[in-house]
Amino acid sequence: MNVKTARQIAKDWVRLHAGQEPSFRGAYFSGSIVDWPDDAEMPTGSDIDIMVVINQDEAPPKLGKFIYKGILLEVTYISPSQLASAKEVLSSYHLAGGFRTNTIIADPAGILGELQANVSRHFAELAWVRRRCENAREKIVNGLRSIDRSAPFHDRVTSWLFPTGITTHILLVAALRNPTVRLRYVRARSVLTDYGLEDHYPALLELLGCDRLTPGRVKHHVDELARTFDAASAIARTPFNFSSDITPAARTIAIDGSYELIKAGLHREAMFWIVATFARCHKILASDAAPDLGQSLAPAFYDAVGDLGITSPGDLIRRAENVARFLPRLWDIAEAIMLANPDITGK
Repeated sequence: MNVKTARQIAKDWVRLHAGQEPSFRGAYFSGSIVDWPDDAEMPTGSDIDIMVVINQDEAPPKLGKFIYKGILLEVTYISPSQLASAKEVLSSYHLAGGFRTNTIIADPAGILGELQANVSRHFAELAWVRRRCENAREKIVNGLRSIDRSAPFHDRVTSWLFPTGITTHILLVAALRNPTVRLRYVRARSVLTDYGLEDHYPALLELLGCDRLTPGRVKHHVDELARTFDAASAIARTPFNFSSDITPAARTIAIDGSYELIKAGLHREAMFWIVATFARCHKILASDAAPDLGQSLAPAFYDAVGDLGITSPGDLIRRAENVARFLPRLWDIAEAIMLANPDITGK
């Protein structure tokens, strides 16, 4: 199915479902779909991100991933207060990209059109690009500081992994590119290559710990992840903010998408989402499964994390410190990209 058809199906869902809710105030596309041409084929392991504006002081938990007419959608709710001003959106590296171009699906309350025009007008100004890079850097620092040494191991892995992965987002934001989730390392590699800075890329992989892994070893981890994923998705009951990522409908992203990266020679880049998914599965298993199930699947998780060089709780703290020490160098790289980027204005 091509992107144009997939977008139309997503719009139909908004019109027939979200748009019928009394609190509905609008919807727009976000994420990778914003940049895909209409005639492109929907990539393996990809979904369509839809942001739905709900008239509540605090947005409800996201609806998450689900299949609608053959397309995997991911729906996130957002409150009008989060879109209160163009300044707030321009400062947020997660929100701003959704308003760089006109991605509006519906705007019955008239709150998205003017906001999109204002954000688009200033999106590429150096001051705002730098502010969004700072926003990403703040998330790294705050995330690494929040690692709870008393938390279960899978939670500690998550608390280290995601801030470490945001190092790629700083570079993507500096290049005016989508700070994607699963493919963040693939996209960061492309940015560094485009700007003649590819010599810095191995350092990002080293921070993650996947720089020396082979395709065969990564494939082994995906094979084991598939077993864990199927077990966790079959028994999941407790709602988590990532729950829809661990369902049969989302299996193509975590499993098929990882195999596709390995086939493309991007096995090291696949490890971020492999380990993230492992940790999420074990959070579900710890909450909803009989203890013996989680214990029987734990060695595969420890094996994958061990291949990133983490074999003890102390390793996570040490690796978090490595990321923190890398930030000044990372900022210099981002500044070089921003200054060389011909699409950034106000330099």
